[in-house]
Amino acid sequence: MDRISIVLPAKNEAAALKTLLPRLRAAQPDAEIIVVDDGSTDDTRDICASAGVQCLSSPYSMGNGAAIKRGARAASGDILVFMDGDGQHDPADIARLLERLGQGYDMVVGARDWGSQAGVGRGVANTIYNWLATRMTGHEVADLTSGFRAVRAGRFREFLHLLPNGFSYPTTSTMAFFRSAYPVAYLPIKAAQRVGKSHIKPLKDGVRFLLIIFKIATLYSPLKLFAPTAVVFFLLGCANYAWTFSQEGRLTNMSTLMWSAAVIVFLIGLVSEQITALMYVSSEQGGTHGPK
Repeated sequence: MDRISIVLPAKNEAAALKTLLPRLRAAQPDAEIIVVDDGSTDDTRDICASAGVQCLSSPYSMGNGAAIKRGARAASGDILVFMDGDGQHDPADIARLLERLGQGYDMVVGARDWGSQAGVGRGVANTIYNWLATRMTGHEVADLTSGFRAVRAGRFREFLHLLPNGFSYPTTSTMAFFRSAYPVAYLPIKAAQRVGKSHIKPLKDGVRFLLIIFKIATLYSPLKLFAPTAVVFFLLGCANYAWTFSQEGRLTNMSTLMWSAAVIVFLIGLVSEQITALMYVSSEQGGTHGPK
């Protein structure tokens, strides 16, 4: 049977881990459990030691994505299960994820419903992300930012170099799997309220999450973003030319500028498409291609 490794990134989550780790051990007694301590200043390490769980500690905070990468490298399992260390995810759902993974998928993601979202603002933002990702990939994306997922270790490690150190590792890994034609499934879950205070800052991280929208497009297929933008500039140039010609009987610099921008944006998208293709070719050549 495949060996299971459960990786939990944690930063000052001792209060949640104190009750989560025993539940996790009871639900998956044979699994390897790794807590990646992302520069915590509480007693996370002591909690892990008392629970008999491996703890990888960082001398300072490197980010959620960095913790995921450290845990993925250290894990010995054939299947990796990632879940938050804040108590939101139910250990009993791991069995459901693994069962679905065994049906021929390379990644199964726990998809939260609206009632599981951390506030209306986060729920609206996640809905926009899901809609955009669905349009970009051509596949239904039920929860782009969920951190609760089961993946085949060999597949996931192919994309470690693409993952950011911040909070958007779920986005990047999901889009990478879709781009590489690795089957992805979504499983409905209920997420509880987190224990303690969230590390996400609405203003600072709101801007960063806004950039995720553009990252989704450029990571999967840049031309799907740049080509429509180029068309908009071209049409604006035509509209401006039609107006100025009818009013003044001449071609203005603004129309020329718009048409030039359309060409430049399209060429940037074309180059980006080639770079993206080369990036994934590099991943496939350097990754693990076995069934794990």
